[in-house]
Amino acid sequence: MPAGADPPGAVSTGGRREVLAEPDWRRRRAQHERRVDGWTRPHLARRRDGLRHPVQDFLFTYYSHRPAQLRRWHPGAGIVLAGADPAEFGDRYQPVDGGAALAAGPLLARRADTVAWVRDLLARTAARPAQFGCFGLHEWAMVYRQTPGQLRHAAWPLRLSSADTDRVVAERGVRCSHFDAFRFFTEPARPLNLLQPTRERQAELEQPGCLHATMDLYKWAYKLSPLVGSDLVADCFALARDVREIDMRASPYDLSALGYRPIPIETPAGRAEYAAAQRAMSDRAAPLRHRLIAACDDLLAQR
Repeated sequence: MPAGADPPGAVSTGGRREVLAEPDWRRRRAQHERRVDGWTRPHLARRRDGLRHPVQDFLFTYYSHRPAQLRRWHPGAGIVLAGADPAEFGDRYQPVDGGAALAAGPLLARRADTVAWVRDLLARTAARPAQFGCFGLHEWAMVYRQTPGQLRHAAWPLRLSSADTDRVVAERGVRCSHFDAFRFFTEPARPLNLLQPTRERQAELEQPGCLHATMDLYKWAYKLSPLVGSDLVADCFALARDVREIDMRASPYDLSALGYRPIPIETPAGRAEYAAAQRAMSDRAAPLRHRLIAACDDLLAQR
């Protein structure tokens, strides 16, 4: 059998290969599991106790990736795990010469259109200049003209009165380019938005300064899993956690009892603080976005 060829019955992983020595992949897997446990264990404990956290639980309730899925480590396509038993990693893994690897070919055949769509969205977003003038008013537009009983996070008080909250939205207007934020606006708030985003215009409108576009890097990473490695998925999750914190600190809710100091975007100082935080998150997002684009390019080259 030629050097590097698959043994009889094995499935090709497709494309180039990198071999991870057994001590290396076992160390990386253990590190990933410890990292994710720090995020998921408090969430699972709250869920067992019937408690909710408006910041730390959001990524597990809004997005469809379950805690167990986030915890499970995958090396990504084209990585051979030396000395590994395919059964240890699930039915998507097959034996290859010297170990096990993801059988990427069948997965990529089914997901090629998704990979191409995600790649196009991310590349078009990255190519646009970042905008930092929305000041987080999307969260305010989600409570505009609502009664206390209608609020999504009704267990937490608003920082301002309902009338003053509505006045901030009406006077400043909203500049939201992200459809998945816009779709949660109240009906009276939608005409106040500078744009009217739709799913069909998503790739046309998303821009790299948007906190929700940054948060969604986690979504695109896990939708590409296990074709992309779990380390990248976890890096995107870590950033999304920090983005959610900024998002809710700038929201109309008072979460100071949970230890979150408000960013009062209704004031000039608060808007300046928000724009600086937004810029910092955009800067952190840029290399992750490019890593995802590169991963998509590698996958599409293997078709």
